Amino acid sequence: MFSYGRQHITAEDIDAVVEVLSSSYLTQGPATERFESALASYCGASYCASVNSATSALHLACLALGVGPGDYVWTSPISFVASANCALYCGASIDFVDINENTYNLCPDRLEEKLSIAKANGKLPKVVIPVHFGGLPCDLKKIRELADSYGFHIIEDAAHGIGASYFNSKIGDCRYSDITVFSFHPVKVITSAEGGAITTTSEKLFKKVLELRSHGITRDPGKLIHDASPWYYEQQNLGFNYRMSDIHAALGESQLKRLDSYVNSRNELANLYNAQFDSSVISTQFVDTGYKSAYHLFSIKLTTIPDKRKYVFQKLKEAGVGVNVHYIPIHLQPYFRKLGFKKGDFPVAEAYYNSCITLPLHPQLSKEDQSRVCRYLKDAINEAAL
Repeated sequence: MFSYGRQHITAEDIDAVVEVLSSSYLTQGPATERFESALASYCGASYCASVNSATSALHLACLALGVGPGDYVWTSPISFVASANCALYCGASIDFVDINENTYNLCPDRLEEKLSIAKANGKLPKVVIPVHFGGLPCDLKKIRELADSYGFHIIEDAAHGIGASYFNSKIGDCRYSDITVFSFHPVKVITSAEGGAITTTSEKLFKKVLELRSHGITRDPGKLIHDASPWYYEQQNLGFNYRMSDIHAALGESQLKRLDSYVNSRNELANLYNAQFDSSVISTQFVDTGYKSAYHLFSIKLTTIPDKRKYVFQKLKEAGVGVNVHYIPIHLQPYFRKLGFKKGDFPVAEAYYNSCITLPLHPQLSKEDQSRVCRYLKDAINEAAL
């Protein structure tokens, strides 16, 4: 079975984890600080805070930006549900912006149209969360221009996007956003087993995130209200236990050293896929000049037989190809339908979902195995078209 994604663990990774297990700190120790420093340096960000998942990171990012009841947060309908749930955790209202049919990312033109309507109705978003789907950066310059015009904050959901770049700007440097969020789940480009991180250029937001990720507690003598004893601490806000352990951080730091080689391998595999596809039958994510995708996912659309997607999917599974579908549009999930969303609200996202399949793509996928995937796919499409 060729899985659509998988982790790559080396002896160096294992040694890094064992070293932490043999040390005095399993959590809140030097390994976490090293990982945060290395990630901030790699991205070109001023600050980095590690957390136990990208979901936690999204939640903290919203809270740090003051999202709460009465606020509106917009994101893409083609993402994992966490991209929308983070707003609901804060008591805010969630809405979506349809995607671009070629990039599968939140469409800046549709965003602009929606903002114009929202301004007239007095319902502008406090935060927009563009999702770098599959590892391909969104059109950040355009979204930043709209943010400056309409006054909203930007959280980059880069759960797929570590190692990607946008006009020579590393995703995570926050040149165009307030906060960037990463994921280190095992199927992502690099892994810490479970984990996530936040990068930002704002010291204020960074300090808020640090406080909220650890129960809302501070030991900073300059912030204490009632005492200044050396043992004293205060819970000044309602926070969470969202910290990353040193065990996870050690694995993440070790993997980070190979990030660029992983991204380059994924781009090579993506190019090989594209070279073997008939563009009149299969369309793939469009990567424009100036964009470099991390290629966490390689998603195709069956352009001539979208109604036969289930047949093709099943035939590939039977052949041992671990295909998947990313994603069911968030607004069509039962929970979100109860919030008032319905089929037809975001037609481009729905059309994409109805025809998409995610193919295997990871550095351990050999060229021979990739050729077999393409052969099985071609056979399944030909059979489905009969």
